[in-house]
Amino acid sequence: MLKSRIKYNTASFVTSAPDITKLPADTGIEVAFAGRSNAGKSSALNALTDQKLARTSKTPGRTQLINTFELADVDDMRLIDLPGYGFAKVPIEMKKKWQKSLGEYLQKRQSLKGIVILMDIRHPLKDLDRDLINWAISSEIPVLALLTKADKFKQGPRQSQVLKVRRELSALDGDITVHAFSSLKGTGLPDVAKKLDEWFLGPVVAVPPAEKILNDDTNPAS
Repeated sequence: MLKSRIKYNTASFVTSAPDITKLPADTGIEVAFAGRSNAGKSSALNALTDQKLARTSKTPGRTQLINTFELADVDDMRLIDLPGYGFAKVPIEMKKKWQKSLGEYLQKRQSLKGIVILMDIRHPLKDLDRDLINWAISSEIPVLALLTKADKFKQGPRQSQVLKVRRELSALDGDITVHAFSSLKGTGLPDVAKKLDEWFLGPVVAVPPAEKILNDDTNPAS
């Protein structure tokens, strides 16, 4: 079982919206999942929630709406599955429609507190990925960059790719965390849960051990 402060397996579907006007009230906290249409967003959400929450397909680009899922064990907190972007075979008019709804959400949604950007570990940091990351930095929105399909690489090349992306993104001076991820093997899943816990609930505050106070009757006799 995934160890986290929030029970992500309590997530349930709320609505699929063509634009932000059809979304739930803009209150509380939302964490959005975004990425190219073949990056594995739906698979990542399903792995996090341990259920078939988001529909997956062998045909990239099936997520055409803003899908909203609420977390049952915390108040007014949601996971958002955003329309995929950048898949060349999608008709141009449909692509424009998706990207318009994506842009409106990112620019206007006040409850957005963090973005999980998914990129195929074999082809990270495409132009649209960079655009989204730069937008998040300019808007002071933290980013969790997941290099998906990490099972395609052995441990050495996988770690090398993660370090390469970390170095490149560190130059942008933003709140960006990078991890390898595989929905198939569960690689990086605890890291995702930990970061989302922080965004939803705040960081864990270490409480120093209480000082040992000796009462008079426990002190050695003088």
